[in-house]
Amino acid sequence: MAAKFSFLILFVSVSSILSPALLTTASSDINWWCNQTPYPEPCKHFMNHGPHHFAPRQKSEFRQMAVQIAMERALNAESHTKGLGPKCRNEREKAAWADCLKLYENTILQLNQTLDPNTKCTDFDAQTWLSAALTNLETCRAGFAELGVSDFVFPLMSNNVSKLICNTLAMNNGSTEKQTYRHGFPSWVRPGDRKLLQSSSPAANLVVAQDGSGNYRTIKAALDAAARRSGTARFVIHVKSGVYGENLEIGNKLKNIMLVGDGLRNTIITGSRSVVGGSTTFNSATVAVTGDGFIACGITFRNTAGPQNHQAVALRSGSDLSVFYRCSFEGYQDTLYAHSQRQFYKECYIYGTVDFIFGNAAVVFQNCMIYARRPMSGQQNTITAQGRTNPNQNTGISIHNSRVMASPDLQQVLSSFRTFLGRPWKQYSRTVFMKTYLDTLVDPAGWLEWDGNFALNTLYYGEYRNSGPGSSTSRRVNWRGYRVITSATEASKFTVANFIAGGIMAAGHQCAIHVWPLIH
Repeated sequence: MAAKFSFLILFVSVSSILSPALLTTASSDINWWCNQTPYPEPCKHFMNHGPHHFAPRQKSEFRQMAVQIAMERALNAESHTKGLGPKCRNEREKAAWADCLKLYENTILQLNQTLDPNTKCTDFDAQTWLSAALTNLETCRAGFAELGVSDFVFPLMSNNVSKLICNTLAMNNGSTEKQTYRHGFPSWVRPGDRKLLQSSSPAANLVVAQDGSGNYRTIKAALDAAARRSGTARFVIHVKSGVYGENLEIGNKLKNIMLVGDGLRNTIITGSRSVVGGSTTFNSATVAVTGDGFIACGITFRNTAGPQNHQAVALRSGSDLSVFYRCSFEGYQDTLYAHSQRQFYKECYIYGTVDFIFGNAAVVFQNCMIYARRPMSGQQNTITAQGRTNPNQNTGISIHNSRVMASPDLQQVLSSFRTFLGRPWKQYSRTVFMKTYLDTLVDPAGWLEWDGNFALNTLYYGEYRNSGPGSSTSRRVNWRGYRVITSATEASKFTVANFIAGGIMAAGHQCAIHVWPLIH
Protein backbone atom coordinates (compact mmCIF):
# COMPACT_ATOMS: atom_id res chain seq x y z
CA MET A 1 0.00 0.00 0.00
CA ALA A 2 2.85 2.39 0.85
CA ALA A 3 4.49 1.71 -2.51
CA LYS A 4 1.21 2.35 -4.33
CA PHE A 5 0.77 5.61 -2.40
CA SER A 6 4.23 6.79 -3.48
CA PHE A 7 3.40 5.98 -7.11
CA LEU A 8 0.23 8.07 -6.88
CA ILE A 9 2.00 10.97 -5.18
CA LEU A 10 4.65 11.04 -7.88
CA PHE A 11 2.02 10.85 -10.62
CA VAL A 12 0.08 13.75 -9.17
CA SER A 13 3.22 15.80 -8.56
CA VAL A 14 4.37 15.48 -12.17
CA SER A 15 0.88 16.46 -13.36
CA SER A 16 0.88 19.52 -11.15
CA ILE A 17 4.24 20.63 -12.51
CA LEU A 18 3.17 20.36 -16.12
CA SER A 19 -0.44 21.53 -16.12
CA PRO A 20 -0.08 25.17 -14.94
CA ALA A 21 2.72 25.75 -17.41
CA LEU A 22 0.62 24.83 -20.41
CA LEU A 23 -2.81 26.38 -20.49
CA THR A 24 -3.83 25.76 -24.10
CA THR A 25 -6.88 23.52 -24.39
CA ALA A 26 -7.32 23.19 -28.13
CA SER A 27 -8.37 19.60 -28.60
CA SER A 28 -7.42 19.75 -32.25
CA ASP A 29 -3.77 20.15 -31.21
CA ILE A 30 -3.95 17.10 -28.94
CA ASN A 31 -5.57 15.20 -31.78
CA TRP A 32 -2.71 16.21 -34.07
CA TRP A 33 -0.17 14.81 -31.63
CA CYS A 34 -2.17 11.63 -31.12
CA ASN A 35 -2.34 11.11 -34.86
CA GLN A 36 1.45 10.73 -34.83
CA THR A 37 1.18 7.60 -32.65
CA PRO A 38 0.47 3.97 -33.63
CA TYR A 39 -2.80 3.99 -31.65
CA PRO A 40 -4.36 7.45 -31.98
CA GLU A 41 -7.87 6.59 -30.74
CA PRO A 42 -7.09 5.61 -27.11
CA CYS A 43 -4.62 8.51 -27.03
CA LYS A 44 -7.34 11.00 -28.03
CA HIS A 45 -9.91 9.48 -25.69
CA PHE A 46 -7.82 9.59 -22.53
CA MET A 47 -6.08 12.90 -23.26
CA ASN A 48 -9.32 14.69 -24.12
CA HIS A 49 -11.29 13.24 -21.21
CA GLY A 50 -8.68 13.24 -18.47
CA PRO A 51 -6.91 15.83 -16.30
CA HIS A 52 -4.21 16.36 -18.95
CA HIS A 53 -6.34 18.42 -21.33
CA PHE A 54 -3.78 20.86 -22.73
CA ALA A 55 -1.84 21.07 -25.95
CA PRO A 56 1.85 20.24 -25.72
CA ARG A 57 4.22 22.60 -27.46
CA GLN A 58 6.93 20.06 -28.23
CA LYS A 59 7.47 16.37 -28.58
CA SER A 60 9.07 15.90 -25.16
CA GLU A 61 6.00 17.40 -23.44
CA PHE A 62 3.66 15.16 -25.38
CA ARG A 63 5.80 12.13 -24.61
CA GLN A 64 5.65 12.88 -20.89
CA MET A 65 1.88 13.31 -21.12
CA ALA A 66 1.63 9.97 -22.92
CA VAL A 67 3.62 8.22 -20.17
CA GLN A 68 1.41 9.85 -17.53
CA ILE A 69 -1.71 8.57 -19.27
CA ALA A 70 -0.21 5.06 -19.51
CA MET A 71 0.67 5.22 -15.80
CA GLU A 72 -2.84 6.31 -14.83
CA ARG A 73 -4.45 3.52 -16.85
CA ALA A 74 -1.95 0.94 -15.51
CA LEU A 75 -2.84 1.88 -11.93
CA ASN A 76 -6.50 1.53 -12.82
CA ALA A 77 -5.88 -1.83 -14.50
CA GLU A 78 -3.90 -3.16 -11.54
CA SER A 79 -6.68 -2.21 -9.15
CA HIS A 80 -9.24 -3.89 -11.39
CA THR A 81 -7.10 -7.01 -11.77
CA LYS A 82 -6.80 -7.41 -8.00
CA GLY A 83 -10.57 -7.66 -7.76
CA LEU A 84 -10.70 -10.52 -10.27
CA GLY A 85 -9.05 -13.05 -7.95
CA PRO A 86 -12.33 -14.48 -6.59
CA LYS A 87 -13.56 -15.00 -10.16
CA CYS A 88 -10.79 -17.53 -10.90
CA ARG A 89 -12.47 -20.92 -11.35
CA ASN A 90 -9.44 -23.20 -10.93
CA GLU A 91 -5.76 -23.33 -9.98
CA ARG A 92 -4.55 -22.65 -13.51
CA GLU A 93 -6.58 -19.44 -13.80
CA LYS A 94 -5.31 -18.45 -10.36
CA ALA A 95 -1.69 -19.09 -11.42
CA ALA A 96 -1.98 -16.89 -14.53
CA TRP A 97 -3.86 -14.20 -12.58
CA ALA A 98 -1.20 -14.14 -9.83
CA ASP A 99 1.52 -13.58 -12.45
CA CYS A 100 -0.44 -10.65 -13.86
CA LEU A 101 -0.57 -8.94 -10.48
CA LYS A 102 3.23 -9.06 -10.24
CA LEU A 103 3.60 -7.94 -13.83
CA TYR A 104 1.30 -4.94 -13.39
CA GLU A 105 3.28 -3.97 -10.28
CA ASN A 106 6.49 -4.11 -12.33
CA THR A 107 4.89 -2.10 -15.14
CA ILE A 108 3.86 0.63 -12.72
CA LEU A 109 7.37 0.67 -11.27
CA GLN A 110 8.92 1.07 -14.72
CA LEU A 111 6.52 3.82 -15.81
CA ASN A 112 7.11 5.55 -12.49
CA GLN A 113 10.89 5.48 -13.02
CA THR A 114 10.42 7.06 -16.43
CA LEU A 115 8.40 9.92 -14.91
CA ASP A 116 10.47 10.44 -11.76
CA PRO A 117 12.39 13.74 -12.08
CA ASN A 118 14.94 12.48 -9.54
CA THR A 119 15.91 9.47 -11.67
CA LYS A 120 17.93 11.46 -14.24
CA CYS A 121 16.46 9.21 -16.87
CA THR A 122 18.14 9.22 -20.29
CA ASP A 123 16.30 8.39 -23.50
CA PHE A 124 18.04 5.02 -23.48
CA ASP A 125 16.86 4.34 -19.91
CA ALA A 126 13.32 5.37 -20.80
CA GLN A 127 13.22 3.12 -23.84
CA THR A 128 14.49 0.22 -21.72
CA TRP A 129 11.85 0.69 -19.01
CA LEU A 130 9.01 1.30 -21.46
CA SER A 131 10.08 -1.79 -23.42
CA ALA A 132 9.98 -3.80 -20.18
CA ALA A 133 6.57 -2.39 -19.25
CA LEU A 134 5.14 -3.58 -22.57
CA THR A 135 6.83 -6.98 -22.20
CA ASN A 136 5.21 -7.42 -18.78
CA LEU A 137 1.72 -7.05 -20.23
CA GLU A 138 2.48 -9.46 -23.08
CA THR A 139 3.73 -11.97 -20.48
CA CYS A 140 0.49 -11.56 -18.52
CA ARG A 141 -1.52 -12.49 -21.61
CA ALA A 142 0.79 -15.40 -22.46
CA GLY A 143 0.27 -17.05 -19.06
CA PHE A 144 -3.45 -17.50 -19.64
CA ALA A 145 -2.83 -18.80 -23.17
CA GLU A 146 -0.21 -21.41 -22.27
CA LEU A 147 -2.31 -22.81 -19.42
CA GLY A 148 -5.34 -23.00 -21.72
CA VAL A 149 -7.53 -20.69 -19.63
CA SER A 150 -7.91 -17.59 -21.84
CA ASP A 151 -11.68 -17.79 -22.11
CA PHE A 152 -12.99 -16.25 -18.89
CA VAL A 153 -10.77 -14.18 -16.58
CA PHE A 154 -8.42 -12.70 -19.19
CA PRO A 155 -11.16 -10.96 -21.25
CA LEU A 156 -12.28 -9.25 -18.02
CA MET A 157 -8.82 -7.66 -17.85
CA SER A 158 -9.17 -6.00 -21.24
CA ASN A 159 -7.76 -2.44 -21.25
CA ASN A 160 -5.76 -0.05 -23.41
CA VAL A 161 -2.54 -0.04 -21.38
CA SER A 162 -0.47 -1.95 -23.97
CA LYS A 163 -1.55 0.41 -26.75
CA LEU A 164 -0.77 3.46 -24.62
CA ILE A 165 2.71 2.12 -23.85
CA CYS A 166 3.27 1.44 -27.56
CA ASN A 167 2.48 5.12 -28.14
CA THR A 168 5.12 6.18 -25.61
CA LEU A 169 7.72 3.92 -27.22
CA ALA A 170 7.01 5.42 -30.64
CA MET A 171 7.50 8.96 -29.30
CA ASN A 172 10.82 8.28 -27.56
CA ASN A 173 14.09 9.04 -29.27
CA GLY A 174 15.67 5.92 -27.80
CA SER A 175 19.19 7.17 -28.36
CA THR A 176 22.01 4.75 -27.68
CA GLU A 177 24.36 7.14 -25.94
CA LYS A 178 27.97 6.10 -26.18
CA GLN A 179 29.38 4.61 -23.01
CA THR A 180 32.88 3.66 -21.98
CA TYR A 181 34.23 0.72 -20.07
CA ARG A 182 36.56 0.79 -17.11
CA HIS A 183 38.98 -1.96 -16.22
CA GLY A 184 37.19 -4.34 -18.56
CA PHE A 185 33.63 -4.06 -17.19
CA PRO A 186 30.48 -2.34 -18.50
CA SER A 187 30.43 1.28 -17.41
CA TRP A 188 27.27 0.77 -15.37
CA VAL A 189 29.10 -1.71 -13.15
CA ARG A 190 30.28 0.47 -10.28
CA PRO A 191 33.93 0.47 -9.12
CA GLY A 192 33.09 -1.39 -5.91
CA ASP A 193 31.26 -4.07 -7.86
CA ARG A 194 34.18 -4.40 -10.27
CA LYS A 195 36.45 -5.09 -7.33
CA LEU A 196 34.06 -7.73 -6.04
CA LEU A 197 33.98 -9.46 -9.43
CA GLN A 198 37.77 -9.30 -9.72
CA SER A 199 38.34 -10.67 -6.24
CA SER A 200 39.07 -14.38 -5.73
CA SER A 201 37.29 -14.23 -2.36
CA PRO A 202 34.97 -11.20 -2.10
CA ALA A 203 33.98 -10.16 1.41
CA ALA A 204 30.43 -11.28 2.14
CA ASN A 205 27.72 -9.67 4.23
CA LEU A 206 26.20 -13.09 4.88
CA VAL A 207 27.27 -16.69 4.37
CA VAL A 208 24.95 -19.56 3.49
CA ALA A 209 26.15 -23.07 4.32
CA GLN A 210 24.15 -26.27 4.57
CA ASP A 211 26.46 -27.63 7.26
CA GLY A 212 25.65 -24.78 9.64
CA SER A 213 29.04 -23.07 9.34
CA GLY A 214 27.52 -19.88 7.94
CA ASN A 215 24.86 -17.39 9.01
CA TYR A 216 22.03 -19.38 7.41
CA ARG A 217 21.44 -22.84 5.99
CA THR A 218 19.19 -21.69 3.10
CA ILE A 219 19.53 -18.96 0.49
CA LYS A 220 15.92 -17.91 1.13
CA ALA A 221 16.73 -17.13 4.77
CA ALA A 222 19.70 -15.00 3.70
CA LEU A 223 17.58 -13.10 1.17
CA ASP A 224 14.94 -12.48 3.85
CA ALA A 225 17.68 -11.01 6.04
CA ALA A 226 18.92 -8.87 3.14
CA ALA A 227 15.38 -7.53 2.70
CA ARG A 228 15.49 -6.20 6.28
CA ARG A 229 18.64 -4.16 5.71
CA SER A 230 18.45 -0.39 5.52
CA GLY A 231 19.33 1.20 2.21
CA THR A 232 20.14 -0.43 -1.12
CA ALA A 233 23.94 -0.66 -1.06
CA ARG A 234 25.56 -3.72 -2.63
CA PHE A 235 24.84 -6.77 -0.44
CA VAL A 236 26.98 -9.86 -0.96
CA ILE A 237 25.75 -13.34 -0.05
CA HIS A 238 28.32 -16.12 -0.25
CA VAL A 239 26.60 -19.43 -0.99
CA LYS A 240 28.94 -22.25 -0.06
CA SER A 241 29.16 -25.58 -1.86
CA GLY A 242 25.99 -27.62 -1.87
CA VAL A 243 22.87 -28.49 -3.83
CA TYR A 244 20.13 -26.10 -2.70
CA GLY A 245 16.62 -27.29 -3.55
CA GLU A 246 14.94 -23.88 -3.42
CA ASN A 247 12.66 -21.76 -5.58
CA LEU A 248 13.80 -18.19 -5.04
CA GLU A 249 12.24 -14.85 -5.91
CA ILE A 250 14.51 -11.82 -5.63
CA GLY A 251 11.92 -9.08 -5.99
CA ASN A 252 11.88 -5.39 -6.86
CA LYS A 253 12.75 -4.25 -3.34
CA LEU A 254 15.86 -6.44 -3.21
CA LYS A 255 18.20 -4.21 -5.20
CA ASN A 256 21.94 -4.73 -5.65
CA ILE A 257 22.07 -8.30 -4.38
CA MET A 258 25.15 -10.33 -5.29
CA LEU A 259 25.16 -14.13 -4.97
CA VAL A 260 28.67 -15.62 -5.01
CA GLY A 261 29.03 -19.37 -5.20
CA ASP A 262 31.99 -21.71 -4.79
CA GLY A 263 32.06 -22.56 -8.48
CA LEU A 264 29.79 -24.04 -11.08
CA ARG A 265 30.24 -27.63 -10.01
CA ASN A 266 29.95 -26.85 -6.33
CA THR A 267 27.12 -24.37 -5.71
CA ILE A 268 23.89 -25.48 -7.38
CA ILE A 269 20.35 -24.09 -6.99
CA THR A 270 17.76 -26.51 -8.30
CA GLY A 271 13.99 -26.76 -8.79
CA SER A 272 11.52 -28.64 -10.97
CA ARG A 273 8.51 -26.42 -11.71
CA SER A 274 7.05 -26.63 -15.22
CA VAL A 275 4.04 -25.75 -17.35
CA VAL A 276 2.96 -29.40 -17.46
CA GLY A 277 3.17 -29.32 -13.67
CA GLY A 278 0.73 -26.39 -13.53
CA SER A 279 3.03 -23.35 -13.44
CA THR A 280 3.15 -20.63 -16.04
CA THR A 281 6.48 -20.36 -17.86
CA PHE A 282 6.99 -17.09 -15.97
CA ASN A 283 6.51 -18.76 -12.58
CA SER A 284 8.33 -22.00 -13.37
CA ALA A 285 11.74 -20.44 -12.72
CA THR A 286 13.97 -22.01 -10.09
CA VAL A 287 15.35 -18.51 -9.48
CA ALA A 288 13.48 -15.35 -10.55
CA VAL A 289 15.08 -11.91 -10.24
CA THR A 290 13.54 -8.47 -10.75
CA GLY A 291 15.53 -6.40 -8.24
CA ASP A 292 17.82 -4.06 -10.19
CA GLY A 293 21.59 -4.46 -10.22
CA PHE A 294 21.64 -8.20 -9.49
CA ILE A 295 24.97 -10.03 -9.86
CA ALA A 296 25.55 -13.78 -9.76
CA CYS A 297 28.95 -15.41 -9.90
CA GLY A 298 30.04 -19.04 -9.77
CA ILE A 299 26.60 -20.64 -9.43
CA THR A 300 24.62 -23.25 -11.38
CA PHE A 301 20.91 -22.55 -11.86
CA ARG A 302 19.07 -25.77 -12.70
CA ASN A 303 15.58 -27.00 -13.55
CA THR A 304 15.20 -30.77 -13.41
CA ALA A 305 11.62 -31.05 -14.77
CA GLY A 306 13.03 -32.71 -17.90
CA PRO A 307 12.02 -32.43 -21.56
CA GLN A 308 8.69 -34.23 -21.06
CA ASN A 309 7.37 -31.37 -18.91
CA HIS A 310 8.00 -28.78 -21.66
CA GLN A 311 8.53 -25.18 -20.48
CA ALA A 312 10.64 -25.29 -17.32
CA VAL A 313 12.85 -22.27 -16.53
CA ALA A 314 16.11 -22.46 -14.56
CA LEU A 315 16.57 -18.67 -14.29
CA ARG A 316 14.29 -15.76 -15.14
CA SER A 317 15.76 -12.28 -15.00
CA GLY A 318 13.98 -8.96 -15.33
CA SER A 319 16.74 -7.23 -13.36
CA ASP A 320 17.97 -4.06 -15.03
CA LEU A 321 21.76 -3.74 -15.29
CA SER A 322 22.32 -7.30 -14.13
CA VAL A 323 25.47 -9.39 -14.58
CA PHE A 324 25.90 -13.18 -14.63
CA TYR A 325 29.54 -14.18 -14.57
CA ARG A 326 30.84 -17.73 -14.86
CA CYS A 327 27.42 -19.20 -14.09
CA SER A 328 25.71 -22.25 -15.57
CA PHE A 329 22.07 -22.59 -16.62
CA GLU A 330 20.77 -26.13 -17.02
CA GLY A 331 17.41 -27.27 -18.32
CA TYR A 332 15.68 -28.45 -21.47
CA GLN A 333 12.86 -26.30 -22.93
CA ASP A 334 13.05 -22.60 -21.95
CA THR A 335 16.12 -22.89 -19.71
CA LEU A 336 17.14 -19.23 -19.54
CA TYR A 337 14.40 -16.58 -19.57
CA ALA A 338 16.07 -13.22 -20.26
CA HIS A 339 12.69 -11.60 -19.67
CA SER A 340 13.32 -7.84 -19.84
CA GLN A 341 15.69 -4.91 -19.27
CA ARG A 342 19.50 -4.81 -19.70
CA GLN A 343 21.47 -7.98 -18.94
CA PHE A 344 25.02 -9.19 -19.45
CA TYR A 345 26.29 -12.80 -19.37
CA LYS A 346 30.03 -13.48 -19.40
CA GLU A 347 31.79 -16.85 -19.58
CA CYS A 348 28.58 -18.73 -18.80
CA TYR A 349 27.39 -22.21 -19.77
CA ILE A 350 23.83 -22.62 -21.09
CA TYR A 351 22.24 -26.03 -21.71
CA GLY A 352 18.87 -26.79 -23.27
CA THR A 353 16.77 -28.02 -26.18
CA VAL A 354 13.77 -25.96 -27.35
CA ASP A 355 13.96 -22.14 -27.24
CA PHE A 356 16.40 -22.42 -24.38
CA ILE A 357 17.60 -18.81 -24.50
CA PHE A 358 14.47 -16.69 -24.81
CA GLY A 359 12.70 -13.53 -23.67
CA ASN A 360 12.64 -9.84 -24.51
CA ALA A 361 15.56 -8.33 -22.65
CA ALA A 362 18.35 -6.30 -24.23
CA VAL A 363 20.90 -9.02 -23.53
CA VAL A 364 24.47 -9.77 -24.54
CA PHE A 365 26.15 -13.16 -24.12
CA GLN A 366 29.92 -12.93 -24.36
CA ASN A 367 32.46 -15.76 -24.29
CA CYS A 368 29.75 -18.26 -23.39
CA MET A 369 29.47 -21.99 -24.04
CA ILE A 370 26.05 -22.87 -25.46
CA TYR A 371 25.22 -26.57 -25.42
CA ALA A 372 22.21 -28.10 -27.20
CA ARG A 373 21.06 -31.27 -25.45
CA ARG A 374 19.19 -34.32 -26.70
CA PRO A 375 15.50 -33.35 -27.09
CA MET A 376 12.46 -35.59 -27.02
CA SER A 377 11.73 -37.77 -30.03
CA GLY A 378 10.29 -35.68 -32.86
CA GLN A 379 11.58 -32.38 -31.46
CA GLN A 380 14.08 -29.99 -33.02
CA ASN A 381 16.50 -27.88 -31.02
CA THR A 382 16.18 -24.10 -31.25
CA ILE A 383 18.80 -22.15 -29.34
CA THR A 384 16.98 -18.81 -29.19
CA ALA A 385 13.41 -17.50 -29.26
CA GLN A 386 13.51 -13.73 -28.95
CA GLY A 387 10.27 -11.99 -28.00
CA ARG A 388 10.23 -8.41 -29.33
CA THR A 389 6.60 -7.44 -30.03
CA ASN A 390 7.13 -3.81 -31.02
CA PRO A 391 9.65 -2.36 -33.50
CA ASN A 392 10.46 0.48 -31.10
CA GLN A 393 11.59 -1.79 -28.26
CA ASN A 394 15.38 -1.62 -27.79
CA THR A 395 15.57 -5.35 -27.10
CA GLY A 396 17.19 -8.41 -28.64
CA ILE A 397 19.66 -11.25 -28.09
CA SER A 398 23.28 -10.66 -29.06
CA ILE A 399 25.76 -13.55 -28.84
CA HIS A 400 29.47 -12.67 -29.16
CA ASN A 401 32.68 -14.66 -29.19
CA SER A 402 30.91 -17.76 -27.94
CA ARG A 403 30.72 -21.44 -28.89
CA VAL A 404 27.63 -23.41 -29.96
CA MET A 405 28.20 -27.10 -29.35
CA ALA A 406 26.39 -30.41 -28.87
CA SER A 407 26.32 -31.75 -25.32
CA PRO A 408 27.54 -35.36 -24.91
CA ASP A 409 24.01 -36.83 -24.93
CA LEU A 410 23.22 -35.09 -28.25
CA GLN A 411 26.63 -35.83 -29.73
CA GLN A 412 25.85 -39.54 -29.64
CA VAL A 413 22.70 -39.12 -31.80
CA LEU A 414 23.61 -36.01 -33.76
CA SER A 415 22.20 -37.25 -37.07
CA SER A 416 18.75 -37.85 -35.52
CA PHE A 417 18.00 -34.24 -34.53
CA ARG A 418 18.23 -30.85 -36.24
CA THR A 419 19.48 -27.80 -34.33
CA PHE A 420 18.77 -24.19 -35.34
CA LEU A 421 20.13 -20.85 -34.14
CA GLY A 422 16.64 -19.56 -33.39
CA ARG A 423 13.03 -19.06 -34.38
CA PRO A 424 10.76 -15.98 -34.22
CA TRP A 425 8.65 -16.21 -31.09
CA LYS A 426 7.22 -12.71 -31.68
CA GLN A 427 6.65 -10.39 -34.63
CA TYR A 428 9.86 -8.34 -34.35
CA SER A 429 12.18 -11.05 -33.02
CA ARG A 430 15.81 -9.84 -33.09
CA THR A 431 18.90 -12.02 -32.64
CA VAL A 432 22.50 -11.85 -33.85
CA PHE A 433 25.43 -14.28 -33.64
CA MET A 434 28.79 -12.55 -34.03
CA LYS A 435 32.31 -14.00 -34.13
CA THR A 436 30.94 -17.20 -32.63
CA TYR A 437 32.07 -20.78 -33.29
CA LEU A 438 29.21 -22.87 -34.68
CA ASP A 439 29.86 -26.60 -34.60
CA THR A 440 28.49 -29.29 -36.92
CA LEU A 441 25.17 -29.52 -35.07
CA VAL A 442 23.90 -26.24 -36.61
CA ASP A 443 21.56 -26.97 -39.51
CA PRO A 444 22.64 -25.49 -42.88
CA ALA A 445 19.39 -23.45 -42.99
CA GLY A 446 20.46 -21.83 -39.73
CA TRP A 447 17.04 -20.63 -38.61
CA LEU A 448 13.59 -22.21 -38.23
CA GLU A 449 10.08 -20.88 -38.91
CA TRP A 450 7.77 -20.50 -35.92
CA ASP A 451 4.50 -20.88 -37.78
CA GLY A 452 4.50 -20.66 -41.57
CA ASN A 453 5.35 -17.15 -42.75
CA PHE A 454 4.86 -15.54 -39.32
CA ALA A 455 7.36 -12.70 -38.73
CA LEU A 456 9.72 -13.69 -41.54
CA ASN A 457 9.59 -10.19 -43.04
CA THR A 458 9.65 -8.26 -39.74
CA LEU A 459 12.26 -10.15 -37.73
CA TYR A 460 15.96 -9.20 -37.65
CA TYR A 461 18.32 -12.19 -37.64
CA GLY A 462 21.96 -11.57 -38.39
CA GLU A 463 25.24 -13.44 -38.55
CA TYR A 464 28.62 -11.70 -38.55
CA ARG A 465 32.01 -13.34 -39.03
CA ASN A 466 31.15 -16.62 -37.35
CA SER A 467 33.45 -19.64 -37.68
CA GLY A 468 33.29 -23.41 -37.49
CA PRO A 469 31.69 -26.16 -39.61
CA GLY A 470 28.15 -24.87 -38.95
CA SER A 471 28.91 -21.26 -39.88
CA SER A 472 28.58 -21.41 -43.68
CA THR A 473 25.78 -19.10 -44.83
CA SER A 474 25.54 -20.52 -48.39
CA ARG A 475 22.38 -22.53 -47.59
CA ARG A 476 20.81 -20.23 -45.02
CA VAL A 477 17.13 -19.18 -45.11
CA ASN A 478 16.17 -16.50 -47.61
CA TRP A 479 13.74 -14.58 -45.40
CA ARG A 480 13.50 -10.83 -45.86
CA GLY A 481 14.43 -10.28 -42.22
CA TYR A 482 17.58 -12.43 -42.28
CA ARG A 483 20.92 -10.98 -43.26
CA VAL A 484 24.57 -11.90 -43.39
CA ILE A 485 26.12 -8.83 -41.79
CA THR A 486 29.16 -7.61 -43.71
CA SER A 487 29.43 -4.10 -42.29
CA ALA A 488 31.39 -3.60 -39.08
CA THR A 489 29.26 -0.51 -38.47
CA GLU A 490 26.05 -2.56 -38.56
CA ALA A 491 27.60 -5.25 -36.36
CA SER A 492 28.73 -2.64 -33.83
CA LYS A 493 25.09 -1.83 -33.02
CA PHE A 494 24.95 -5.16 -31.17
CA THR A 495 28.12 -4.82 -29.14
CA VAL A 496 27.95 -4.37 -25.39
CA ALA A 497 28.75 -0.66 -25.66
CA ASN A 498 25.90 0.15 -28.03
CA PHE A 499 23.30 -2.50 -27.29
CA ILE A 500 23.15 -2.42 -23.50
CA ALA A 501 25.07 0.83 -22.92
CA GLY A 502 28.08 -0.82 -21.39
CA GLY A 503 31.56 -1.60 -22.60
CA ILE A 504 33.20 -4.84 -23.58
CA MET A 505 34.35 -6.82 -20.55
CA ALA A 506 37.82 -8.21 -20.59
CA ALA A 507 38.56 -11.80 -19.71
CA GLY A 508 40.70 -12.98 -16.84
CA HIS A 509 38.80 -12.14 -13.64
CA GLN A 510 38.57 -14.76 -10.95
CA CYS A 511 35.39 -14.46 -8.85
CA ALA A 512 36.45 -17.55 -6.88
CA ILE A 513 35.74 -19.95 -9.75
CA HIS A 514 38.37 -22.29 -11.08
CA VAL A 515 36.48 -25.23 -12.62
CA TRP A 516 34.07 -25.68 -15.52
CA PRO A 517 31.15 -28.10 -15.69
CA LEU A 518 30.34 -30.66 -18.32
CA ILE A 519 26.99 -32.43 -18.28
CA HIS A 520 27.07 -36.16 -19.00
